[in-house]
Amino acid sequence: MDQQQTSPNVDDEGYERGLKNRQISMMAIGGAIGVGLFLGAGAAIEASGPALIASYALAGVVIFLIMRALGELLVYRPVSRSFADYAEEFLGRFAAFATGWVYWLMWVVTAMAEITAAGIYVQYWFPSIPQWVTAAVVLGLLFLANLISVKVFGEFEFWFSMIKVVTIVGAILLGLAVILFGFGPAGDTASFAHLWDHGGFFAGGVDGALLALQSVMFAYLGVELIGLTAGEARDPQKVLPKAINNVVVRIAVFYVGALVVLLSLVPWTEFREGESPFVKAFDVIGIHGAAGIIQFVVLTAALSSCNSGIYSTGRMLRTLAVQRSAPKAFTKLSSRKVPAASIYASAAVMALGILINAVVPEKAFTYVTSVATVGVLWTWGVILVCQLRYRRKADAGELPKSGFRMPGAPWTGYFGLAFLALVVVLLGFSEDTRIALYVTPVVGVLIGVGYLVVRKRQAALETAPR
Repeated sequence: MDQQQTSPNVDDEGYERGLKNRQISMMAIGGAIGVGLFLGAGAAIEASGPALIASYALAGVVIFLIMRALGELLVYRPVSRSFADYAEEFLGRFAAFATGWVYWLMWVVTAMAEITAAGIYVQYWFPSIPQWVTAAVVLGLLFLANLISVKVFGEFEFWFSMIKVVTIVGAILLGLAVILFGFGPAGDTASFAHLWDHGGFFAGGVDGALLALQSVMFAYLGVELIGLTAGEARDPQKVLPKAINNVVVRIAVFYVGALVVLLSLVPWTEFREGESPFVKAFDVIGIHGAAGIIQFVVLTAALSSCNSGIYSTGRMLRTLAVQRSAPKAFTKLSSRKVPAASIYASAAVMALGILINAVVPEKAFTYVTSVATVGVLWTWGVILVCQLRYRRKADAGELPKSGFRMPGAPWTGYFGLAFLALVVVLLGFSEDTRIALYVTPVVGVLIGVGYLVVRKRQAALETAPR
């Protein structure tokens, strides 16, 4: 009998169930904490004021609904093919084709930005090392880690996430001590009153809070990655619902809680674009070398994102190949049960990011993240629509009911879709993010043409004499 059918450590897709519960739980925490919070929040605070807290909270509610929708699907049928597989089952072949390639492209361009960011961050300590050298080394090391086994990927991601979590929790606890008990040099000035004393809570206007939603949603990019771990988790029916339910707590603590403390330590009027709000807060608390600490954490966040990008693109490209939407060679697994060929191809495309950043270094990160945001909005929208279709069939008795049902469905699903549509519209109000709306139709045409080519090739194979 085939080994893949008998071994309890190998699932029916051929993957090894090597991800431990602690790794998936920490990945679920770390997946919601990226460079956007540590570095990018400064610009958002300057534009929106304290209302940015409301933006993160509202977006966090929608993210929780999306994750619960994904959770219901995962408990119904836990597969690593995740989004693309559910899209094929509930929306058809074209939706699966488009979702798979959009998600693959999203993580490829995100990883392009992150490897270049890593090169910039390392220059803080070693300015003589060329940026492209660090980018190449980072991509190479994480590429090898993903090739070795899923266990190595999980361990890397566990410690990357741990560093981010410890930093934020430490900042929150220290900040609260200063605000509540007057410790340190900022003890006399820190106050929760900073949230409304400098022009009011909506000092940047309601429009400022709405326009911040684009950067806020990008900051949450990666939370859906837990869906791709379903085929490699040791106990998916148990660990995935628990990790998903904790999303709301993570968002409340790591985003809303952190911003409340930061903006209470320092008035929002003192934050500037390009300056980490955590560096500013640590300076106020009196921690010398704060810039170096945050620089290291931001580097860790970039490495984490790139690591996740290599993992997810490898799995998604294999999914596309299994669905006959990519070359058959990408279906193969290595002896270590990882999609080596797909990882090779994805990493090769990611390496083009070095060239892109050499051509447009000032705007590359903004352009890339805007395009990635559209990609993740599509993915999240597909998850919601699939859950709506699944629930309708399950309630009609056509499919087994999931033991982890999305609360408030179908109305919560409709609300989530309307919110995602609003964010797409808001992308058009900023010159820097508008590029995503120009690129999206081009990508759509390419995907449409690609689908027609694949369909024609499949039809030819099916009618060819044997």
